[in-house]
This record gives sequence, structure tokens and C-alpha cells, in this order.
Amino acid sequence: MNDTRTPVSRIPVDQLHEYVRTIWERAGSSPREAQLVADHLVAANLTGHDSHGVGMIPRYVDSLRDGELKLNTHANVVKDVGAVLTLEGNKGFGQVVAHEAMELGIERAKKLGVCAVALRNAHHIGRIGHWAEQCAKAGFASFHFVNVAGDPLVAPFGGADRRIGTNPFCAAFPREGKAPLVLDFATSAIAYGKARVAYNQGKPTPPGALIDHAGNPTTEPKVMMEEPFGALMPVGGQAGGHKGFGLAAMCEIFGGALSGGYTTHEDTLQKTHAIINCMLSVIADPAAFDAPNAEAEADAFVAWVKASPLAAGAERIYAPGEPERATRAEREANGIPVDPQTWRQIREAALVAGLSQDAADSWAARLR
Repeated sequence: MNDTRTPVSRIPVDQLHEYVRTIWERAGSSPREAQLVADHLVAANLTGHDSHGVGMIPRYVDSLRDGELKLNTHANVVKDVGAVLTLEGNKGFGQVVAHEAMELGIERAKKLGVCAVALRNAHHIGRIGHWAEQCAKAGFASFHFVNVAGDPLVAPFGGADRRIGTNPFCAAFPREGKAPLVLDFATSAIAYGKARVAYNQGKPTPPGALIDHAGNPTTEPKVMMEEPFGALMPVGGQAGGHKGFGLAAMCEIFGGALSGGYTTHEDTLQKTHAIINCMLSVIADPAAFDAPNAEAEADAFVAWVKASPLAAGAERIYAPGEPERATRAEREANGIPVDPQTWRQIREAALVAGLSQDAADSWAARLR
């Protein structure tokens, strides 16, 4: 493809946060909801996951217009058996209902040592690491299986068309006085949103991440944005994709089926702009285990791994979560990069959401 590499603007974090909050308040969100959505989207950009950051606003506004995204809607408990909670998300903002689900799970794990929380039918819950970090901040370990219900974008291992969601997996281990260890990844070679970002910036995607409509490998992100559609590949690509596919399948079943939500098949294919997630989270209190040296053992392992001689071309060995923390520090200092095409899409969505033309022009001048 032609790699035009469009320039990006650097937007101060606090100003971008205020802008996002304003958009959703104009759309009808309560101040608390607008705050949680802005917190989450901007935090995703700060960690370098632009695929799940403010660039999601146009999709959310389209879903709101479709009548799918339900503003000011909360999660409710549909079954409580002590250490297992099942919650209905009611298509409320994922940034709200997932936050509420983690709050309930953390409180229950404080009492019982562990809690499994099933959240179903939530509108897009965004970067899953955000929820693992919420648990870790409270001192709890957690792992999370998520499906993207009815929205196939990924080819199964050995297949040539889209059949599975990008189905993230995440886990976090808290450390007192230190940043938690956080593993968070889509089970596709790249997240769909990273293809969107590449498309908007005129950049190719990494080799092995995509196939076109005929099943041929490609680095053209337009195969995910323009018909005839191609597909993302599972983590591992042609060689090790059976592992990524296997984990994606278990995320689909644990997240979609065990939660009482739904999985992706012919009868559940999404025909709107909505992104529906189901998530199964297990939250555990480290103190509930007979493991007084757990944190020391984790730190010893990390130190051992980092002491490995560097491979050719490698600058350092990262522990899980370290790249995101480094990106956050850089972007907090220098602002969040947003390419012109994404910025134009956000501005148009803001107008649809209820921001006046004068207000949109004023924000554009402030954030230019």
C-alpha cells in the first residue's frame, strides 16, 4: 500500500479528557458516566492502546444512534450464590457496567477470598487491562476471559474468513509498593482497532496479521474497512495460530456462554454499530492463599528473566505491563498523539452527539 504516514497532533491529556467528557455530557450521559468513559478512553491512549482510546467515540455515537448503546444504564445482579455473581449489563456503557462489576467482585472477594463475576450484554468494555488494574489497585489478583459477541473479525486457524471476535484475555498480579504485572492482549494477531488506526494513518499492518477476502496474506488494513472484507489472523499466525485460536475459543465460551450471554454464530451476528462484550472475571485475594512469599517469588522470577543476555536487536526485556507504563509516562509529558483522520471523525461524532458548531470550532482551536 502507499504509506502516506500522515502527521499527528499532540493533545494535552487534561484537555483531551475534558473534551471527551463534554461530548458525552452533551449526548446525555450523567456527569459520573461521562467521567468514567473519559477516564477509560484517555487511559487507553496513555498506555499506547490507541485502538481502544478516543478513536472509539465515532463508533459509540453510531451505536447510540442505532438505539443500541444505552446511556445512564447500570449493571444489575441476576444471580448471587456467594462466590459467584452473574450481572446483566443491559447494553450500558461498558466503561460503567464493567467498573460496577469489578467493584462488586472486589467487595465479595474481600469477604470470601475469591469471587467469579460474569458480566453479560455490556456495550464495549474497552481495554480489559483497565479492569485488571482496578482489581490490582485494590490488592487483588485477577484474570478475565472476554468475547466480542456476534461480531466476527478473526479467521479460525486453518480457515479463510472471519468467524471469531478479537476475544481478549487479561491477567494481573498486584505488588505492594510496585506497579502490578499486567498481561492484556487480543487473541487476534492485532486488535481490530489497530487496523483502524493504521488505515486512518495510511500505514501498513504488520506481516502475518491480516488475510484478504480470498484468504491471502496482506498488510493492507483496508481489507478490514472496505468490502470485500478480509479477516484478522489469530495470535501466532500461520505457524502458531492454533494456540491463539484455542485461547480465543475458550474466551468465547467462558465469556459468552458461561456468563449466560451469547456466543458468535449464524443466529447472533451483529447488524448494528454496537460492540457487545461478555466477560468472566475471577478475582482473588492473595492473602487467602497459603503463600506468604508469593510477591517475593514473583519478583525473583521477574529479576531472573530480566537478567537474560539480550538477543540481537533487543534493547531490553520487559515484564508484563512495563511497555504500557513507559508509554504512559511519555504521553503524560508530551501529550496524546491523534492523527488528522481520527480527529476529523471524532469532531464529526461530537456534532452528532449534540455539541454545537461553535463549541466544536472552539474545541478544535484549543486542541489544534
